[in-house]
Amino acid sequence: MEKMNHSSAEAQAETIEPLRYISKEEAAAIETELVRDYRFGQQQLIEIWGQACALAITKAYPLGSLAKKQPTVLVICGPDQNGSIGLVCARHLRMYEYEPTIYHPKRSPQSLHQDFTVQCEKMDIPFLSYLPTEVQLINDAYNLVIDAMLGPEADIANIKEPYSGILVTLKQVKTPIASVDVPSGWDVDEPSQDDGINPDVLISLTAPKKCAMSFSGKHFLAGRFLPYDIQKKYDLNLPEYPGTDSLIEL
Repeated sequence: MEKMNHSSAEAQAETIEPLRYISKEEAAAIETELVRDYRFGQQQLIEIWGQACALAITKAYPLGSLAKKQPTVLVICGPDQNGSIGLVCARHLRMYEYEPTIYHPKRSPQSLHQDFTVQCEKMDIPFLSYLPTEVQLINDAYNLVIDAMLGPEADIANIKEPYSGILVTLKQVKTPIASVDVPSGWDVDEPSQDDGINPDVLISLTAPKKCAMSFSGKHFLAGRFLPYDIQKKYDLNLPEYPGTDSLIEL
């Protein structure tokens, strides 16, 4: 009987498909289906992703492990959806007793984005008016930088100011960086990267993107909300999430 169990376990192990890393087009298609067919609201998705990012930060950098006396975190938000996710992440980090500061140089006119901004302001989360170019000031002030700047939707061949300048600064900081979904400056579909930043932590949303295949740091996935039919349709082969956790370390 034991032998049968052992061989069936081996057979099962052999049939487990590897986790799929998806393209920019697949990521956009999945999001479109979630909104159009499954009636997920955009605000709902951003809230799910933002909270998952904050939870990943608490796992990678627990309050007790931070080097500085104050649990300071700098959240750099871009103009598009990744920036909104960063705002939600900052709000949840505030609830988890971190001290986030937001740098949000170009605010989106979208009402949804503005709503998330107001929520952070009402939580008394400070907003920087400019990012110091003196890298040491960032190193001295913050335990961690969260890169919620240029997401999968960004055109990395045409990064304009102020984001091109911020990338130059982020490449020089010694403070650990955690990137949301796609590290800023990385091509979503390219497994090898030369021009972008080099984060210590990557938090992939929904499913990991192709660029994450070359990522060697601490890698979290937040995709437990995905309906099973979508998981099956795109052959995502998502891992088993532990207990009731909404994210998993890959």
